[in-house]
Amino acid sequence: MLGGWLVSTFAFAADAPAPSPEKLERITQFFDNEVTSGRLPGAVVLIQQHGKPVYLKCFGVRDVKTGVPMTPDTIFALHSMTKPITSLAAMMLIDQGRLALSDPVAKYIPAFADTKVGLETPGMDGSRVLKLVPPVRPVTIMDLLRHTSGITYEYIGGALIEHAYMAAHLFGGRFDNTEFADRIAALPLARQPGTLWRYGHSTDVLGRVIEIMSGQSLYQFEKQQILDPLGMTSTKFLLTTPEERARMAEPLPGDPILVAAERGRRSHPEWESGGGGLVSTATDYARFAQMLLNGGELDGKRYLSPAAFKDMTTDHIGPGSGVERDFFYFPGDGFGYGYGLAVRVEPGDAKPPAPGSIGELKWDSGSGTYFGVDPKLDMVYILMEQTQNERGRITPAFKKLVYDAFATPN
Repeated sequence: MLGGWLVSTFAFAADAPAPSPEKLERITQFFDNEVTSGRLPGAVVLIQQHGKPVYLKCFGVRDVKTGVPMTPDTIFALHSMTKPITSLAAMMLIDQGRLALSDPVAKYIPAFADTKVGLETPGMDGSRVLKLVPPVRPVTIMDLLRHTSGITYEYIGGALIEHAYMAAHLFGGRFDNTEFADRIAALPLARQPGTLWRYGHSTDVLGRVIEIMSGQSLYQFEKQQILDPLGMTSTKFLLTTPEERARMAEPLPGDPILVAAERGRRSHPEWESGGGGLVSTATDYARFAQMLLNGGELDGKRYLSPAAFKDMTTDHIGPGSGVERDFFYFPGDGFGYGYGLAVRVEPGDAKPPAPGSIGELKWDSGSGTYFGVDPKLDMVYILMEQTQNERGRITPAFKKLVYDAFATPN
């Protein structure tokens, strides 16, 4: 029961160890070395326990071309760390009874009524062809929230699905959430709905559903319902003033994938990507993370009912769900997936187990941003950086350093 979960969480938090100042210094040493070695232009790291910062440091520069130092108000492209915020927005509508997990997406976006599943089959000449078959059931709102829709990214899903996505020129010309959702609906699903966890544009489509149900743009709804109440004043899809743009962190020029991704994101200011379009600061995102740590509440304002929060942070792709995990399974060793967040459900297969606690929540992004929420330690941690080249190495090293700092001697 949720009440028991809350009691146990508070019991954990009451005797949670404080971080070791000496071990926190290892985080400083690590990022100082990343910057001085030229692998990272800069970063901002924030760790909070019991709602208060225990570590906040800025490293390096926002942009190697200008040399402007990193500061706590530096703005970073969140990329996929946008997803938890959009997922919260959808859960708020579900909590209010305005949207249902079981609703077919086609109820809101009619183009999804004609969506087919693409199966790779042998052709007459022995080549592989993409055979289009009807879905065994419609794509639902739940599928969008837990990435079981069959919607993928253009670089995941098998050669023929990837080719179909690339040939569709998803990012060609001007488009908004309405047009983008229709473009996705016209593409084949990579798998039957509900059968496989696969990362993709599901949260972008969810953003369009939020617009339809709220009668507002995605940003207007999130600003009114989440960002402004939380005090996330620097979190938005589009920077509109020179002062804001001057606060933006940039990747290294030699980070071609992220440089191209950022160029693409910024070239479509009319597209409010619910899956990857927001920018934010470490201090802004810490407000969101603290609200999650508090069970959906912050400063006396509740964003989700306890029942809805529990549903959002429960594993929905684990045993008995009917959902497979393929080669591209992303939440990680020991993790399941709720609605927009990875949730730790077991130690995992690694020996020794990866650092962290059962019940922790987390997500990260292709731009290197990363956050975690740990009820056992009553702690949140935020890493803001802009690197695709180094993120696969830096983020696990960072997490280990965070948990090492809280480890008690045996």
